[in-house]
Amino acid sequence: MTDDQWREVCRLDQLEKNWGEAALFGTEQLAVFLAWDGQVHITSNIDPRTHQGVMSRGIVGDHEVGGERRPTIASPLYKESYDLETGECYTSPNFRLSVYDSRVRDGVVEVDLSSATEAVRRELPQR
Repeated sequence: MTDDQWREVCRLDQLEKNWGEAALFGTEQLAVFLAWDGQVHITSNIDPRTHQGVMSRGIVGDHEVGGERRPTIASPLYKESYDLETGECYTSPNFRLSVYDSRVRDGVVEVDLSSATEAVRRELPQR
């Protein structure tokens, strides 16, 4: 990955721990999180279930996997819980959140917009 693929998002000191911020690059909506572990994570701001731009307003938390604590974001609408590193949905196999490569360089948070993983939204069974 070359340096020209990275885009500046914000300064690290502009982020509050365990709180999300929204960022817009053209038509691409991102959600930026400084998690409890001190790591920056960038995901799509679009909720895979509802297609609403709300993920930056979700609840940052954690999920234990194999004895390891993983950073998560819970959708503010239906509360699906997503892994901030992989996009895996822990509460429903029908959904996956797009995640992006991010880094902090000289106090600046950067994102590689070309690194997005594919979001998944499968139709839920009708009741």
